[in-house]
Amino acid sequence: MKNNTLLTTVMVALLFLALWEVLPPLLGVPRYIIPTASQCLAELLRMFRLDNLVAHTASTFVMTLIGFAIGSMLGALIGYLLGMSRFWEAVLSPYILALQIAPKVAFAPLFIMWFGYTFWPKLLVTILIVFFPILVNVLQAMKTVDRDLINLARAYNLTRFEIFRKIEFPSTLPALLAGLRIGSTLAVIGVTVGELVGGNTGLGFLISYGEGQANAAMVFNAIGILTIIGIVLYSGVTYAEARLLHYIPKSEV
Repeated sequence: MKNNTLLTTVMVALLFLALWEVLPPLLGVPRYIIPTASQCLAELLRMFRLDNLVAHTASTFVMTLIGFAIGSMLGALIGYLLGMSRFWEAVLSPYILALQIAPKVAFAPLFIMWFGYTFWPKLLVTILIVFFPILVNVLQAMKTVDRDLINLARAYNLTRFEIFRKIEFPSTLPALLAGLRIGSTLAVIGVTVGELVGGNTGLGFLISYGEGQANAAMVFNAIGILTIIGIVLYSGVTYAEARLLHYIPKSEV
């Protein structure tokens, strides 16, 4: 079954590449609109030689990891703290809702005004975008923890930290990891937006530069590498989830 799935996936990819190579010239689509696969590959090699593609890719990848890590930690921490206190959750919920509704990418120009054309704007946008899905997932999961278990733990005189460590955290771990999977994809979006708006390094900068030069192949390549970064980050979270939640039975299809 797995071999058939892999073979079918490879066949679909090859068919897509063949159509991508043949259809644009056949339909008379110019290179600056949709370049062929071979033209994108030639441009990719040129970017490696002349445009310092490795440094731009490393800049985006590192910033994605840092923003994802900080946003995840802050989202989980505040989610757990609010989940432990209904009073503070009620007090802060309107502000959290307002920040969640506000478009995070709209903060990028404001951050540029504050911090200039540095790494801070794209880092802060990434943190904001990653923060809220994890916060919401953790906070919602804290509300569904079995109250009977908590009352039983209190009857045995467990401390508040012991209740969290032995009951609440294990119960909410699946929701936390689900939030991390969502955040891993959003982190790439956050970094790209920051680089598009005001960056001078990174793949988002190359997209903006390629657009200004009418170099669609450069834009295609940068988008492809950004997609690979997102897949790598998502796969890392999925691997950690499989290791941490190995005790949860998988459904058989």
